[in-house]
Amino acid sequence: MSGGARLTLCSWAATLMAACALLPLVGDSLWIWQAALLLGVQSGVGALTRAVPLARPLTVAAQVLVTLLLLTWVFARDQAVAGIVPGPRVFEHFAHLLQAGAEDVGEYATPAPLTDGIELMVVGGVLVIGLLVDALAVTFRTAAPAGLPLLALYSVAAGLSDDSAWLRPLLLFAVAAVGYLMLLLAESRERLSQWGRVFSGAPGGAGTESGGAAVAPVRTGRRIGAVALGIALVVPLGPTALGGGLLDGTGAGVGSGSGGGGTISAVNPLVSLRDSLNVDQDRQVMSYRTNTDDTQDMYLRIVSLDKFDGTAWKPAQRRIEDVPDTFPAPRGLGPDIRRTEIETRISAAKDYGQDWLPMPFPATAVDIGGDWRYEPVGRTLVGDHGQNTRGMSYGVRSLIVQPTAEQLAGAPEASAELRREFTDVPRSLPPVVARTAREVTAGSSNDYERAVKLQDWFAVGGGFTYDTQVEVGSGSAAIARFLRDKEGFCVHFSFAMAAMARTLDIPARVAVGFTPGSPQADGSMTVGLRDAHAWPELYFEGVGWTRFEPTPTRGTTPSYTRTEAPDGSGLPDVARPSQSAAAEPSAAPSASESCTLQQRRLDGCGSESPAAAADAHDDGPPWWLYPYPVVPLGVLVVVALPLLPLLWRQRIRAVRLGSHGRTAEGAAAHTLAAWQEVTDTAWDFGIAPDESQTPRKAAARIVRLGQLDEPATAALHRLAGAVEQVLYAPRPYPVPGVAEDARRVAVALGARADRGTRLRALLIPRSTVRVVWAASARWAALRRELSARRPTLRRPSGQNG
Repeated sequence: MSGGARLTLCSWAATLMAACALLPLVGDSLWIWQAALLLGVQSGVGALTRAVPLARPLTVAAQVLVTLLLLTWVFARDQAVAGIVPGPRVFEHFAHLLQAGAEDVGEYATPAPLTDGIELMVVGGVLVIGLLVDALAVTFRTAAPAGLPLLALYSVAAGLSDDSAWLRPLLLFAVAAVGYLMLLLAESRERLSQWGRVFSGAPGGAGTESGGAAVAPVRTGRRIGAVALGIALVVPLGPTALGGGLLDGTGAGVGSGSGGGGTISAVNPLVSLRDSLNVDQDRQVMSYRTNTDDTQDMYLRIVSLDKFDGTAWKPAQRRIEDVPDTFPAPRGLGPDIRRTEIETRISAAKDYGQDWLPMPFPATAVDIGGDWRYEPVGRTLVGDHGQNTRGMSYGVRSLIVQPTAEQLAGAPEASAELRREFTDVPRSLPPVVARTAREVTAGSSNDYERAVKLQDWFAVGGGFTYDTQVEVGSGSAAIARFLRDKEGFCVHFSFAMAAMARTLDIPARVAVGFTPGSPQADGSMTVGLRDAHAWPELYFEGVGWTRFEPTPTRGTTPSYTRTEAPDGSGLPDVARPSQSAAAEPSAAPSASESCTLQQRRLDGCGSESPAAAADAHDDGPPWWLYPYPVVPLGVLVVVALPLLPLLWRQRIRAVRLGSHGRTAEGAAAHTLAAWQEVTDTAWDFGIAPDESQTPRKAAARIVRLGQLDEPATAALHRLAGAVEQVLYAPRPYPVPGVAEDARRVAVALGARADRGTRLRALLIPRSTVRVVWAASARWAALRRELSARRPTLRRPSGQNG
């Protein structure tokens, strides 16, 4: 293996070894294999361009271009031209992914789920670090500074890690350190190999450690490595003081300490609810008292997520204003809809800090102190200047809206403006989502029937299982995966139903908050972390935003969506709303009438649900199991084909005019190669070679036809004289400067040629026909060799033809 190839391999390995420090930050380690493959392609392109060779900036530019193409193919092929060529939509999609990834980093506790945004951040970050390391260590041959990007990668990972144990961080540091030292040693070895025998003398000679000269670069590399490793040990200590999300030192995401100690993190309005639902101890976050006995619909709503960009559901950026004394009437609520105004007094725990104010929906007035602002579209309150709910006590007046099924079924179409905003779905949404929605709601005559069928299909008839251990995901691929696997918790159910409702042209959004909680002996209600919940809200003109409950075993099914059981009895009530089951029969067809509800939820009987149509390609096996990586490589080959003559000529020119051996034979071969390069360069500019002429006459012909100036003419005659001396002198001697003379002639030929001739000489050089001649000669030689090895067939004596 050559020194350059060894250095390239060590650069690739050192980057990956440093990237291993990111593994504890993400729950799924799938990204490291993805990064390894893409980084290998990036390094391979660098090795190929250096072998041509291209100028160093062009080598880096080629690697940047290939990296962009690969990232486009992996993360934004739906927005790209032909699936790989980036355009404005690709960069816009990257911006959305990076924004979503930054929000996920700030909200999720480690290890975070591998969302699309986080995946782009870690894979793209590793590729950027790998490009810097490869450029510094291999392209510019300075491996020691390459430790700085490696140090940055490790330091960021170490600073974000919440590992309380000492062994794993120590092992990850050791892995990163070994990778960097391996890179330094590879570069030192490659440098020493280029200095020849000066450093390979006998022990005690000038080239040994006793002499001191040989190991100076090695010692320098070791010193730089020791300094960098020392910095790597100290720098990660700084970021540990940061808090929140992935930067939270506790890593719990929902609190630390025991008993009443610690701080309860806010329920993530961007639906990081799994941590809250999986806590070992259901700690109280708030309590409330209300003047109504019917608390099963007392969902405490925090915020609505009304923007879906394909990577996540999130609150749209809207104008906020001062909190009014009385809120305006709820949008779309008509005068003939039954409603009851209630009053609720809510007390938040001292260790519960939430920027959004939990309230029953729709609130009509809030009595609260502090610095709060009002967002009118979502009818929510958000803290300003660091205001949060910690220890707050406040009163809320709200409405219990009780529409009938007939009123919902007869609701007119919403306004075009509202439908345009709240039925928008991204292009990245897999077709299986809309197809399944149409199949589930087939035969429905209005939006209300479609909404009820969707709710009941998720809660009862579709064979879904409630599981809080499923990976969190809010993007398009996560919805398709949920429809295929049929396992998830409230996040998955609410996102999927809202997305499917939008494909049916029903305005929909997702609300995040808490279920009503548990009744206490003193008449109050307590709400704990495990009551965190997400549910869809669908809009019906004349009623307004209306809650639905597709999540089985969570919350309560709204009365306006309930159907009677086959025996005519209604569904039983439960003591605790947050544990009640949505046990109403499904409006969607089931596999068997004898299949019980529990069996359906446990997937114990067959289902004819349309979700079975969720094709594997919508969110199937990992992308490398398909021939996806072949496509970008194939595109690169197609793009590179027209450039092959250019690359071949540059490679041949570099070899011919490169360094020559120290022997007389090596110098002679170098002189002949330089003459051959001048002949081919003149041929590229339209001066065909004449093999019958002597070098002196051929040089005069090139001077005349190429109209060379005096310095180039002198250089060409010097080179011709050196060639004749090599060919005809009894003892040829090396002539210095033949490569420089050849380059001077090439520059003069290009200066005298017109633009079209120069362009053809660059892109379609005539001398590349030598490749065809060489291939033809090798093929003829191979045929002669095979013919010589073929046994001669002789006829037996006495037989005639």
